[in-house]
Amino acid sequence: MTELSSDPARIAAVRLALVSGVGPIIRQALLERFQSAAAVLSAPEKELREVKGVGAKLAAAIQAATREVNAEEELAHCTAEGIAVLLESDEQYPQRLRDIHDPPGVLFLKGALATADELAIAIVGTRHATSYGLQQAERLAGGLARAGYTVVSGLARGIDAAAHRGALAAGGRTLAVLGSGLSEIYPPEHAGLAKEIATSGAVLGEQPPRMPPIGGAFPQRNRIISGLSLGTIVVEADKTSGALITARMANEQGREVFAVPGRVDNRMAHGCHHLIRDGAKLIESVDDVLEELGPLASPAKSDDGREIRHPVELQLNPQEQAVLAAIGDEPSLIDDVIVSSCLPVPRVLSTLSVLEMKRLVRRVSGNRVQRYH
Repeated sequence: MTELSSDPARIAAVRLALVSGVGPIIRQALLERFQSAAAVLSAPEKELREVKGVGAKLAAAIQAATREVNAEEELAHCTAEGIAVLLESDEQYPQRLRDIHDPPGVLFLKGALATADELAIAIVGTRHATSYGLQQAERLAGGLARAGYTVVSGLARGIDAAAHRGALAAGGRTLAVLGSGLSEIYPPEHAGLAKEIATSGAVLGEQPPRMPPIGGAFPQRNRIISGLSLGTIVVEADKTSGALITARMANEQGREVFAVPGRVDNRMAHGCHHLIRDGAKLIESVDDVLEELGPLASPAKSDDGREIRHPVELQLNPQEQAVLAAIGDEPSLIDDVIVSSCLPVPRVLSTLSVLEMKRLVRRVSGNRVQRYH
């Protein structure tokens, strides 16, 4: 891994992130005023105090950061531990996260982000889940993973862990967003799960790696969970659950909100029922989610009119690619797909079922299929 502590932009960004009192909103305001973290750190106190939310105490802390905050040591730790440090300006920084109004200036990451992660769904819920809730979280996560979607959650006990495990069991990708540092996994019993996630996706967060879990950081990280995702599914949550914060943030970010209904006498279902009454989409299956997303998950067009490949397509194996290439925008006879793909009939039929599940093709009659538009 490149020696991170020799990169001036990362040193400045991490130093600013380590200043107590500089949260995402104030950081955004500072960068709008001074354009870069380095410029913020060298700004006169008078000018710092002109930024909304910055008082005398915080201005003094920012000015003292260059002397008192050892960002180089933090970055050296990242290098030693194999932790990547992404700035908002980096090409690898997730575009969906960049689009929210208060994106993290720095992301610490173990594992790897992929183009396919642009199609991500968050699954969140209570730490005190019932067996029903755990089953639903695993079922939905597995179905989404098999359909080519990345599952995002927060590595917490209960629903979060079930969602991560469901995606992993299905052979899919999953992202875990932490409220603590990557070297201080919380809860500690999920250290093994975090390691497994990093091999099939990524573990990430905005807190410096050695930051211990602090209560206020967990609601703040929820905007990252929703910000990475096309939509957020809430599976079991009481009326005070942090999962409802994630749902609210998803709504504020213009993302979809889904809720799984539960028993009326289960208090862990009351939060979901409240969301449904307020307009969240009631879902019972993965198909309900994919049907609702529809156009959000469709291929886009580039400026010159070329189709940009659907992120799910990037995960197809050669056999799936061959069958998909044989299907046009207009209905195609399955017999013609068999001839064009040069594959045995049973393989084509089984592959068509997989492509249907991934919402890349649909049957328009018993013997015809076409691509989703």
